[in-house]
Amino acid sequence: MLFNRKKNAHEEKIDPHNLPRHIGVIMDGNGRWAKKRHLPRSAGHRAGADTFEKIVKYCDKIGIKAITAYAFSTENWNRPKEEVDNLMNLLYEYLLQAEEKFAGKNIILRVIGDRSALSDKINKAIDHAIEITNGNTGIVLNMALNYGGRDEIVRAARIAAADALNGKIGISDINEDYLDRHMYTADNPPVDLIIRPSGEKRLSNFLLWQAAYAEFWYSDINWPDFSEKDMEQAIIDYQKRSRRFGKI
Repeated sequence: MLFNRKKNAHEEKIDPHNLPRHIGVIMDGNGRWAKKRHLPRSAGHRAGADTFEKIVKYCDKIGIKAITAYAFSTENWNRPKEEVDNLMNLLYEYLLQAEEKFAGKNIILRVIGDRSALSDKINKAIDHAIEITNGNTGIVLNMALNYGGRDEIVRAARIAAADALNGKIGISDINEDYLDRHMYTADNPPVDLIIRPSGEKRLSNFLLWQAAYAEFWYSDINWPDFSEKDMEQAIIDYQKRSRRFGKI
């Protein structure tokens, strides 16, 4: 199946045989979207959540294997308490509606990041949402909560140190393959494409390990305005690039 988009009077098509296997999305610009409309930041986050659902469904429909969405970073705790509380309430509301949201959609939910800082009720809701999607076979949705790329690498290093101290492995066993197996995304395909809307051009501590050879796509669009057509264009642009992985 081909998905079409016209640009500059020329028709462009997604090549279904050259899809990025795993897409990372930094869902940025919710606050700016709300500010432009003289709305509270919470309204921007709610609009961003609606966009998030729409984009995940689209990616599943076209055959993307995995998508990792940066929902709440380890640094986001430094935002005003009212905004953090609103984000946590929105997350809880989303998770409580998991059966309805995931019904018939074949999406497999996973949560990556340090869940120890999340409340008991949110953790219970996460466990329930994960459980009801375990039998699905479609796209893997990694929701990054209290996630940081540096924190993820430190976590893998600590596992390696503990394994070495306990005699499970030798120092020479600690290599890229070993560390890769201890990243949160170990069971997913490699990250091929990272998308950041809202005009910013940085990783912001997102998928630092996994981004080593990922392609990047930036846009000035604020996340709540990000559409299926924008995702389609990001994939079309990705497919035009030559990925040499350090080779000539």
